[in-house]
Amino acid sequence: MSFANFGRWAPLRSMPMKRNTRSLLSPIDTVGREEIGFNFQAYMQHKINTVNRALDAAIELKEPKIIHEAMPYTLLPGGKKIRPVLCIAACELVGGTDYTAVPAACAVEMVHAMSLIHDDLPSIDNDDLRRGKPACHKVFGENVAILAGDALQACAFEHLAASTKGVSPTRVVRAIVELAKSVGAEGVAGGQVMDVSSEGLSSEVGLERVELIHLKKSAVLMEVAVVLGAIRGGGSDEEVEKLRMFGRCVGLIGQIVNDIEDVTKSTEELGRTAGKDLVVDKVTYPKVFGMDKSMEIAEKLVEDSKEILAGFDNPKVVPLCAVTNYIAGKIN
Repeated sequence: MSFANFGRWAPLRSMPMKRNTRSLLSPIDTVGREEIGFNFQAYMQHKINTVNRALDAAIELKEPKIIHEAMPYTLLPGGKKIRPVLCIAACELVGGTDYTAVPAACAVEMVHAMSLIHDDLPSIDNDDLRRGKPACHKVFGENVAILAGDALQACAFEHLAASTKGVSPTRVVRAIVELAKSVGAEGVAGGQVMDVSSEGLSSEVGLERVELIHLKKSAVLMEVAVVLGAIRGGGSDEEVEKLRMFGRCVGLIGQIVNDIEDVTKSTEELGRTAGKDLVVDKVTYPKVFGMDKSMEIAEKLVEDSKEILAGFDNPKVVPLCAVTNYIAGKIN
């Protein structure tokens, strides 16, 4: 389902929202009894270690050294690696393995790192901090940061194509097309344009516009992570589309959490400059709807994501449920 058909699927408007200002659901409330006994921390750490090893091997230190130092600067250290884990969990859900999913998981993380490098540039969000350390352009200069982001994007597609084993050429091409859409004018690039051009207009936009901006600029990378995992794991068209909808829900939950944390946490806690969205009057969920309504929207998205996964008669949904709960729980 492309973003051109966005209006055909609107999970936030499918059912009326109930008033609820409490924190989001607890892990067992959200996932159900199936999660009892599931060691989420161990699962996450194992998958993150696997992805980090693959990412480290993918970026070799060669000439020109400065760009090969700038590329892993944002890619490797820090970060929760949520997108790669979502990719692997979706692949496993439809019958694949982490071995099958890792090249795609790495490719999505490379694109994500590119988006962070470019997002921090003075001409876009102008932030000097990322993950508690100077942003890439503060260390290597704007010119190298731009080129490092470009190089990471190219590396993502190279890695997705060249490192894939045991997946049919048709599915490899399909995954490449999905990733390309997510990063181009239909995805991150288009979303960033909408985000920047909407600054100062928070009082003039409604839910659909806010949702569309965040679907494109950030949620799309969680969506494509899940979609790539489903494609590479051998999922049917129906399974891929169900997981696409799940990925959208999770991506929007993550963005709402990010927006709320921007106004409730300190720079030290965030690892980036706190309160910047308010200063430039960005179109964010709390700015447009307030804190309580934003949490209602997030909770409705958690419910939607559970309903989508309920369609899979498979105990392997537990990791995806747990990741969703982990992302939503950060609002607490």
